[in-house]
Amino acid sequence: MVLDTVKKAAVVALATLCITQAGFSQAPLDVRSPDGRTLIRVRLPDPTGPGATGDRSSKTGLYAEVEYDGKTVVPHVSLGITRKDQAFVDDLKFLQAGPARTIDETYTMLTGKRRLCRNHANEVPLVFENSRGAKLELIVRAYSDGIAFRYRFPESSGEKHIVTSEATGFRLPPEGKMWAHPYDRPSKYTPAYETYYVNGVAAGTASPLESGWAFPVLFCTADRSRWALLTEAGLDSSYCGCHLTQKAVDGVYHIQFPNEAEGNHVGWVEPSSTLPWATPWRVIILGDSVGDIVESTLVTDVSPASVVKDTSWIKPGRASWSWLFDHDSPQDCTKLKAWVDLAAQMGWEYSLVDANWTQMKNGTIHDLLAYAKSRGVGLLFWYNSGGPHNSVSEKPRGLMDDRDIRREEFRLLKKWGVKGVKVDFFQSDKQNLIQLYQDILKDAAGAQIMVNFHGCTLPRGWSRTYPHLMSMEAVRGEECYSFDKQFTTEAPIHNVILPFTRNAVGPMDYTPVMFADNVYRHLTTYSHELALSIVFESGWLHFADGVQQYLDLPEAPKEFLKHVPTIWDETRFLAGEPGQFIVLARRNGNQWYLGGLNGENAGRDIDVPFPFLGQSRCTMTVIEDGKTPRTFTSATEAVTAQDHLEVRLQPYGGFVATFTPTR
Repeated sequence: MVLDTVKKAAVVALATLCITQAGFSQAPLDVRSPDGRTLIRVRLPDPTGPGATGDRSSKTGLYAEVEYDGKTVVPHVSLGITRKDQAFVDDLKFLQAGPARTIDETYTMLTGKRRLCRNHANEVPLVFENSRGAKLELIVRAYSDGIAFRYRFPESSGEKHIVTSEATGFRLPPEGKMWAHPYDRPSKYTPAYETYYVNGVAAGTASPLESGWAFPVLFCTADRSRWALLTEAGLDSSYCGCHLTQKAVDGVYHIQFPNEAEGNHVGWVEPSSTLPWATPWRVIILGDSVGDIVESTLVTDVSPASVVKDTSWIKPGRASWSWLFDHDSPQDCTKLKAWVDLAAQMGWEYSLVDANWTQMKNGTIHDLLAYAKSRGVGLLFWYNSGGPHNSVSEKPRGLMDDRDIRREEFRLLKKWGVKGVKVDFFQSDKQNLIQLYQDILKDAAGAQIMVNFHGCTLPRGWSRTYPHLMSMEAVRGEECYSFDKQFTTEAPIHNVILPFTRNAVGPMDYTPVMFADNVYRHLTTYSHELALSIVFESGWLHFADGVQQYLDLPEAPKEFLKHVPTIWDETRFLAGEPGQFIVLARRNGNQWYLGGLNGENAGRDIDVPFPFLGQSRCTMTVIEDGKTPRTFTSATEAVTAQDHLEVRLQPYGGFVATFTPTR
């Protein structure tokens, strides 16, 4: 049966080679996934023929529909792109389809949801010509868990061409629900993808900010039988990062370029490049449950393969981090040594030295380096990315935006034995800043320095291309307990939306697991905080609390934090609803880890089966909330795949469980 489906899909793909302009106007071009479940139907309709709606985007322009398992999920995708010298929107003439091909490759990730991934799709390039004879390719891929498309200008030209706009737009399913967050207005610290998500509002709702909606956008059909997540991937230095318009005009959210004021007004809004030239992939992840979205690797599947040949020096891991607990600590060698000691005692690989370490007192940075080396702890150094594109004064700055200075700095860090950098404050999705991200990654790879971006754009598959990219912020994280009073009440529900949205598209440096109250009190329980280390995925896991807060933990949670991995061989969604609760299982080697979060101010009983254990017999240790929100209780027992776990999630609570094979 599966073989028949694959054969049918192959026949459909090959048939596209014979489609004529007239035939394509009247009959759609279908591209199906290898398993037949996913379909993208591309149309170039007759503007005067049956079915013309009066909607300009669907009447005269190229458009598509997206189905999953026979049900329409995205009823309309408007297509087209405009360069300063040519428009490819209306009156396009279809020339040919093909050659069609089936992509089937496996690749390995050093970080992410799973180690071994499969990029498996049917791809068809569709070639069009505008009224002036210029050509455009629409490259369409259909995967078992989604679709992706991009535009490509196939002609050759050494002259720079400018894209002024895209006609690309998406109509979400009628009466469906969406989970999305507003794209920031430009400011000293924004955009940085750090707004709060709306929780299950009507599809088509306008963003509360005129700047629009940011990627990713999660949505479902009215009956919740189909789910989708909309984002982009494969972005390189030839294009800008995009987002969606504030309003769905005629029900369609359109692609929008960055705001001119981003990045201190430095850089051009409209991207430019020589030809040939391909845009980023527009990606729609699809599934019949929201768990399919959580488990998908489609963002990295469509992204370019690794450009780093020798990856032996790339080491994901855990890090102590002093700044959130004590903002002045990165300037004090004595204080930082305490966090180095914490990392050593907990068995964590790294300690992060944050902003203004160039103004060190009570010793020098070299004293700290020598001390960390003696304790077997690697150091990570913070940098300001600016440059004229930001006005943030924290130091060191002016060392990352210039190529020659940056390369010399990386060579120096390599000589000092520094393992990685955290580069902060980008504040723009314009092409010049996308170029800066890429240049930092390339030069860091040359010096064997790992990278973490903060105050940054959204992950767009770069972790596959540059496997030394350990994490990216692009989230309103735990540091907000320092300066956002609203975070106290928003955090619990925010935490159970992020795994379905932001963290579904790439690593997320939320800086979790903070037990002490900072400026603002947290409502989440201790076990909720503990579970963030499992539910949230990041190649570097920065623990945000103070030294004594970790050392004074009861034995069970302390042992858990000593051994929690950041490398996952497999991720499985077990239960949950966006904005309500979530339970995830992740595997490292032969050991499984479970994490569960409750985002609501009411208890919830859950029953978790263990089919993932297979034939293994394991010792299970469960840590959950005690009699009060700021206490733990733990228990250990032998289990098999036939057993299950009954957990009472406390209001804003959580739990973790570990499974260690005994045979």
